[in-house]
Amino acid sequence: MDPLLQDTVRRWADRRPEHPAIAATDATLDYAELWRRATALAAALHGRGVRRGDRVVIFMDNVPECPIGLLGVWLADAVAVPVNAQTKSEKLAWILGHCEAAALLSEGHLAPVFTPAVDGRDLRAVFATAGDGDPLPVGEPLDVALSYAGREPPPSRNIPLDIAAILYTSGTTGDPKGVTHTHQSLGFARDSIAYYLEMTPDDRVMCTLPMSFGYGLFQLLPATAVGATVVLERNFIYPATVFQRMTSHAVTTFAGVPTTFAIILAHDAKRPLRFPSVRLVTNAGDALPLEFIAGIQRIFPSAGLVKMYGQTECIRACYLPAPLATVHPASVGVAIPGSELLLLDEEGDEVGPHETGTLHVRGPHVMLGYWKDPERTDGMLVPGPAPGEKMLRTGDHFRRDSEGFLYFVGRQDDIIKSRGEKVSPIEVENAIYRVPEVAEAIVLGLPDPVLGQVVCALVVPKPEETLLENDVKRVCKALLETYMVPAHVLVVDALPRTGRGKLSRKLVAEHFEGQLLALTRPRSMPEVRP
Repeated sequence: MDPLLQDTVRRWADRRPEHPAIAATDATLDYAELWRRATALAAALHGRGVRRGDRVVIFMDNVPECPIGLLGVWLADAVAVPVNAQTKSEKLAWILGHCEAAALLSEGHLAPVFTPAVDGRDLRAVFATAGDGDPLPVGEPLDVALSYAGREPPPSRNIPLDIAAILYTSGTTGDPKGVTHTHQSLGFARDSIAYYLEMTPDDRVMCTLPMSFGYGLFQLLPATAVGATVVLERNFIYPATVFQRMTSHAVTTFAGVPTTFAIILAHDAKRPLRFPSVRLVTNAGDALPLEFIAGIQRIFPSAGLVKMYGQTECIRACYLPAPLATVHPASVGVAIPGSELLLLDEEGDEVGPHETGTLHVRGPHVMLGYWKDPERTDGMLVPGPAPGEKMLRTGDHFRRDSEGFLYFVGRQDDIIKSRGEKVSPIEVENAIYRVPEVAEAIVLGLPDPVLGQVVCALVVPKPEETLLENDVKRVCKALLETYMVPAHVLVVDALPRTGRGKLSRKLVAEHFEGQLLALTRPRSMPEVRP
């Protein structure tokens, strides 16, 4: 039994000390060395006054010091607050203040960002990796902390119900939400995922997703739970580098979001890609277009494809086992082991097969709540079937078929209401991806004085392809009901993404606000002569 998140690494450091734990571009750490460095960092944090329950912000890319930082914080009985390395100074300062951080771990090249963010804050420690040789303007080199090798932090007093991490996620409006998870909730999700993915110590897990993102963090945690190797890459900005490392490390599992797979498919169209060592490909973060599946299976010929759905508030809710990827290609599967999913209507009653309801999640992986935000917490954690239980109301709409498989319909705020009908943007996007020239697509609802809303599609053509508005509309008319066919199609060069690499309807709407507004303006009426 591993009651705390760090206990799995301790176990493998004892059992297989020389087995690779982290393989980065310029360094490989075995389990013994990972444990030694994490223990040294924990001792250093304790020496600087970090105590049980204190929050430590980890502002790093996917470098070895990031998993060292996570483990070191947990060994110090503190709370890890991973923050995306693309975060700007003003937002970082807000997070530091909101979580009342006691310490910051970062990288030297990020000093121009974190220096103004920590200005005036009473932090007990700031440690950063070496930059370009210049002295750090604030804080100490992380090497100072790692020089505590051989020293032990005080014995842990934490129990599984203590907070392990605060994961900040963008809200639909206003400031980010601090999703608070315990060692128990993250540990349950970790073990459930490792179980249904059938992970083993021989797996080599490619991680290009930021570990500030739940999907990225859960490349690390299940891997270390089973004693596997994590192949770390800072990001997916340079795909050719990722492809080379996947081959050289004979990677066995690869995780991506739809944007990742769109990039891979675009590269494959120019020069065929094959990764025969990969046994498992996973998708989460957003719905995978059905038209991507055949290409993914061609590029990863030995791999099963596991589609998943989750939220930061529960990490993972459901998964579709790999053998069913072609049997139920549009489904996101069933509840992860040890949990239950309910589809409820607005009155709180369960809906029947093929009816749409709001997804509710039951299980030990549900968050504790939003940090310092009881009002938002009460809106998401609602009474469950068991006395005193709280379950997660995701706000996302799903339907379940007669066999029990779940289908994502859309987020509550994404559903388009046109002509009195509800339109799922996902369904329209899947139709648009049937257009051969389309690389990416996203669908929004635009206000209309007569119809309530109309469907608008923004599409990106494949390289060197010509794409016309009528190409998209023609295919949609052949596949969709009339009210679902886009009234407007904008062909654009690229779509903006969040710091996690995801497409966001809100971000797209803001980025193209002027062009979208022009579409909603009523055309002037022709002059009528008497």
